[in-house]
Amino acid sequence: MSAIFKREFVSYFTSPVAYVVLAAVMFFSGIFVWVQCLYVGTSDMSSVFQSMFFIMLFVIPLITMRLFSEDKKQKTDQALLTAPVSIAGIVSAKFLSALLMLLLCLCSFIVDGVALSFIGYPDWSVIIGNVFGMVLMGAALAAVGIFVSSLTESVIVAAIVSFAVNVLISLLDTVASTMPVAFLKNFVSSLSFQTRYGHFALGLFPLSDIIYFASVCLVFLFLTDRVLERRRWA
Repeated sequence: MSAIFKREFVSYFTSPVAYVVLAAVMFFSGIFVWVQCLYVGTSDMSSVFQSMFFIMLFVIPLITMRLFSEDKKQKTDQALLTAPVSIAGIVSAKFLSALLMLLLCLCSFIVDGVALSFIGYPDWSVIIGNVFGMVLMGAALAAVGIFVSSLTESVIVAAIVSFAVNVLISLLDTVASTMPVAFLKNFVSSLSFQTRYGHFALGLFPLSDIIYFASVCLVFLFLTDRVLERRRWA
C-alpha cells in the first residue's frame, strides 16, 4: 500500500498536474486576498474562502482524474489488481495521495493568513474552520472523483464528469429553494456540501457535518472498491 501511495504522489510531480494545480490555487487565492482584503483594508478572509469554494470545485477533478483512468488506458490496471495488495489498500493509497495533494494546496491559505497578520488581526478561528471544512469537503469530492475515474479510461472524461458532479452538488441549495414541499426542501438542503461547509466557514465544527463528509468518503470509496473487485474477476 505504501509503495502505491508513494508512486501516485510522486507521479503528480513527474507530470504537469501538481504544478498546474498548485499554481492555480496560489494564483486565485492571491488575487482574492489582494482584491477582497488588501485593497479594501481588511484582514477578514471570509470572502476569500467563499470565492475559493468554487475554485476548488474545478481543482479537485484535476487531482483525481488520472488515478484509475490512466492505469486503465495504459493497460497497467490488471498488474495493479493482481498485485499482493487488497483492493481496499489500492483505493486507500490512491485516495491518500490525492488527499495529501489537496493538503498542499490548502497550505496557501495558511500562508495568506500569516501574511495578513503583519497588517492586521485575522480571525484564526475562521481561517482554521474554513481550511478544516475544505479538507473535509475536498476529501468527499476526491472520493467522488476517484469513483468516476474508476469507471472510465479517459482522463478527460473523468475530469469533466467529476466537475459536472461538483457543480451539481454546489447547486443543491438552489434546487432546494425551488421545492414547494418542506420535507423535500429540507432533505435536499441537508445534502448540500455548500450548506455544511458554511458552518465551518463560521468557525463552527458541528459533529453532524464531520460525520456527513466522512460518510460520503466511505460510500464512494466503497463503490470504487466494488468496481475494481468486479474488474479483477472479469
